[in-house]
Amino acid sequence: MTPPKKVYSHYQNTAPLIDILNILKKQQDAAFYAPGHKRGQGINSSLSSLLGKKVFQSDLPELPELGNLFIPDEAIEKAQNLAAEAFGARRTWFLINGSSCGIVAAILAVCNPGDKIIVPRNIHHSITTGLIMSGAVPIFLYPKCDSKWNLPLNITPSILEATLEKYHNIKAVLIIHPTYHGICGNISEIVKITHSYNIPLLVDEAHGAHFQFHEILPSSALSAGADLSVQSTHKVLSAMTQASMLHIQGNLIDEHRINQTLQFIQSSSPSSLLLASLDGARQQIVIDGQKLLNKTIKLSKLSRNKIDDIDGFSTLSLVEKKPEFYDLDITRLTVDISSLGVSGWQVDKILRTKLNVTAELPMLSSLTFIISIGNTEEDITALVKAFLKLKKIIHSSSSGIVIPSSSCNLKFFSSLSISPRDAFFASKKIVFIEKSIGLISGEMLCPYPPGIPTIMPGEVITSEAIEYLLKIKQQGGIITGCSNKDLKTIKVICSKSTNYLDS
Repeated sequence: MTPPKKVYSHYQNTAPLIDILNILKKQQDAAFYAPGHKRGQGINSSLSSLLGKKVFQSDLPELPELGNLFIPDEAIEKAQNLAAEAFGARRTWFLINGSSCGIVAAILAVCNPGDKIIVPRNIHHSITTGLIMSGAVPIFLYPKCDSKWNLPLNITPSILEATLEKYHNIKAVLIIHPTYHGICGNISEIVKITHSYNIPLLVDEAHGAHFQFHEILPSSALSAGADLSVQSTHKVLSAMTQASMLHIQGNLIDEHRINQTLQFIQSSSPSSLLLASLDGARQQIVIDGQKLLNKTIKLSKLSRNKIDDIDGFSTLSLVEKKPEFYDLDITRLTVDISSLGVSGWQVDKILRTKLNVTAELPMLSSLTFIISIGNTEEDITALVKAFLKLKKIIHSSSSGIVIPSSSCNLKFFSSLSISPRDAFFASKKIVFIEKSIGLISGEMLCPYPPGIPTIMPGEVITSEAIEYLLKIKQQGGIITGCSNKDLKTIKVICSKSTNYLDS
């Protein structure tokens, strides 16, 4: 059954921030306010040559007509209210420090030091930052893994319910919806279970800002009943890089606390260009979203069909609804490249340097591509042609081939011995990485992308984790968070503690 068409107010046709910037950029004033380039008059000539001077005429501070991001009024208030209506929220905040700052602010808003929060272990590193800053104690849920695709899936309603029954005084549940690969769990059931305990559900919806605007896409977090959602408007819609939104609904989250925590971690000098891009992205997706997403979905289906027809390649699809893999964002294209006998990082380098195609996310045995409203049929043609040429290019230069492991192995996810916050502030020592097994990590080692920590501060270091990280580095992956970029040493906690959940 097709859901009823959403009806928005006629004000959605407007873009308050863009409208006022169009007026302000034409006003002649003697500018004695920041930024120092003064509407582009003092801009570096190299940068002006790259971007043109016009863009700097709109790079303005929080002038009275624009309003204040932290005490929203004027154009900023109007723009955020329109975004709340568009995305189905009670209130929306514009984020100019990316979704990461929204995730951190959300955890700070609902958790005091020592409070317990349920989170999946395949979290983005921004959640770890939120745990460290808040002092919240994570109760980790370990997702199932798709053995064919070597990808983590989602937490299930049954695992969540069992965990809520086991632990008392849980202050919130945080989930990922969708994963980086577009995989969604049964979020409606997770909402029901979480609310039955009268606690809020927070959702890292960084890759799902488009869900609200087409019936064939998975349910958005808010439409499923979640209390808070953080979306990277720049990842799949048309906002500028770093521009995101935080939405809330219901009465389980104190919006004043969100106001406070966002002031802790957002710049007090927000970019008017980023804010205006959020306003424009909202206006565009409300007015033209159905048409734009129809085209996007058509291109995605076309790419899937053509790549699936190429011998040796297959694309991730939803074969059967399961609690851990309940839905799939069709615009997220993941391709199995294990038949090539090389890692995803090696294939990604060939695609970019020799075939003029750039993926979003290389992994050991797959590549993921974001197909969005900005892609064209020419892009899909280039992508398919690249896959047709890959085997020949790789087999003609077979030296240095590394056959990646195709088995799904999340054994490197270890147990926490002390909280991430305690580990961050604890005394540390440096040891050779091969001598670190069994010790407590004092730092976060995180392949990026996707930004999921393999080793988290406070976790016991396993041989599987070290082996996995070294394999990723050997095959061209990037490891962030480590003090030694060569992975020869690692910082560990000086003294061992008992499991903090038992203390």
